Amino acid sequence: MGRITLNIRSKLMMSISREEAFVLLKSYLSNKRTIAHCLAAEAVLRALAQRLGEDEEKWGMAGLLHDIDLEIIDDDLSQHGLVASEILKGKGVPEEILEAIIRHNESASPLPRSQPLHHALAAGETITGLIVATAMVYPDKKLASVKPQSIIKRMKEKLFSASIKRENIRECEKIGIPLADFAALALAAMLPLSEELGI
Repeated sequence: MGRITLNIRSKLMMSISREEAFVLLKSYLSNKRTIAHCLAAEAVLRALAQRLGEDEEKWGMAGLLHDIDLEIIDDDLSQHGLVASEILKGKGVPEEILEAIIRHNESASPLPRSQPLHHALAAGETITGLIVATAMVYPDKKLASVKPQSIIKRMKEKLFSASIKRENIRECEKIGIPLADFAALALAAMLPLSEELGI
């Protein structure tokens, strides 16, 4: 009963719909790959929320909007997340999502990740990039060719994962999901989007 009450309360506090959030995202982002990454992160965060019994709408919204500021921060990663939070304030996005967006980028905030959503967003948005990069290694460049074991293998390769923060992917373990399970869950969440993602 407590979880149902909590989920109803959090949905009432979020006055922006998913459709409105997507329109807002596209008003700040024009790069199709970045938009595709946000869609992939949304799918992974929804899958994580479902597995953990959390609010799918809230977690999905965090995944969808986490990179809304990427095209306006001029590569200043110390502002990434902070600017996004400012953009989203007053738009019906709950404070819990704004906090997760700020904390997903350790360059912008010294605040530790302390909530399941913080850990999930850091892990979920990072693994989407690793999965896409892994798919690009295969000759046919198809997401369906990627296996969870190959994601973990690529994660361990220094050159391959130079731009991937491996410690962020391991944030999944802080919410009780082993790395192999997380790779499988993330891949399964992204597969239905393979055409949209272009892989």
